[in-house]
Amino acid sequence: MRFPILLFISLFVVTACSSVKRSQKYAAKGEYDKAIDLAVKKLQKSRTSKDTDAHIAILEDAFKKATDDDLRQIAFYKKEQSQAGVRETYFIYVNMEQRQNKIRPLLPLHYQSSGKAAKLKMADYSDEIIAAKNNYVASLYAQAQDYMRRNNKQDYRNAHHVLMQLNTISPNYKDVRSMLDEAHFKGTDFILVKLNNHTAQIIPAQLQEELLDFNTYGLNDQWTEYHGQRDRQINYDYGIDMNFKLIDILPERILEQSFSREKRITDGEEIRRDRGGNIVRDSLGNPIKTARIIDVKAHVKITTQQKNVVVGGTVVYRDLRRGQQMQSFPLTTEFIFENVFATYRGDKRALEPEDLELITNRFVPFPSSEQMVLDAGDDIKYQLKEILSKNKFN
Repeated sequence: MRFPILLFISLFVVTACSSVKRSQKYAAKGEYDKAIDLAVKKLQKSRTSKDTDAHIAILEDAFKKATDDDLRQIAFYKKEQSQAGVRETYFIYVNMEQRQNKIRPLLPLHYQSSGKAAKLKMADYSDEIIAAKNNYVASLYAQAQDYMRRNNKQDYRNAHHVLMQLNTISPNYKDVRSMLDEAHFKGTDFILVKLNNHTAQIIPAQLQEELLDFNTYGLNDQWTEYHGQRDRQINYDYGIDMNFKLIDILPERILEQSFSREKRITDGEEIRRDRGGNIVRDSLGNPIKTARIIDVKAHVKITTQQKNVVVGGTVVYRDLRRGQQMQSFPLTTEFIFENVFATYRGDKRALEPEDLELITNRFVPFPSSEQMVLDAGDDIKYQLKEILSKNKFN
């Protein structure tokens, strides 16, 4: 038992020494907050270990140096008077307060060797934090106003980003809510999608509604809105024209194919007889039976119903602000209605498995031309979504 205990003690000592060395390395590299975090973690676990004094010394030194560095940086930013400095000043004060809050639960701290209290002077930064926050918020507000005065889409988006930061720090500040709405509206690309029928066929109203229902495409994002109906309050940035140039519905066709099936099958058993007509028996006197083989025939007629529709057109992207066509993509599909069934005359046992499957089918009414176009619309919608997804405006 002594060996495991000694091993445990050795590992404990190595780990403790390792944590002191790591804290010292952090402090030596100027990474004071890492040194503080590690020292606090160790002191939270124990304040009576042999390394307690070392951790208190590291904490005391790193805390003072971190605070001095932060105060020097704040003094520089105040002299510099830059927008970035206003932001950094606020977050430095917040970090200083958070650093103190990590240490406060440990206070008072005393060195075990001397009983002397650690020099960890806590300061009240509340006034500084409030003032820095007010300056930062005012700076963000002015920055957002400046972006919005430039009156272009990207800067409206930049303004929205800044205002969101502001709203996180100081909700309900001045008219930020209305500014957010304005920045979002003016920073959004609005796209009007139109369906143009240049064919002699009628495009079903249901298909038109489904093609222009952009809620089903999942394309709208923060800065892009697709509209299938014009909103008179909006000046659209881009247009997408779905131009249908061909809807060709081929005539109904019925194709017939006839053929014969023949099979030699086993049809029960029969008693074997000799040439004289006598029953042939086995050694036990039982009649000998043999399979009865017969030929069966059937006449099969396979009927195929077919009706096709071909739909073709283009998807054209247009820049409405410049009055220019941007790019064009083909849109084409073919939908085939087909029903195959079979009938037969003769012995069903002559049929093949595929014949047996087809004779369960029946003649069905041909779909209307409108239904054919609707059925082709499923693939059109898929193609349209693929085009729109791969060719976004931003």
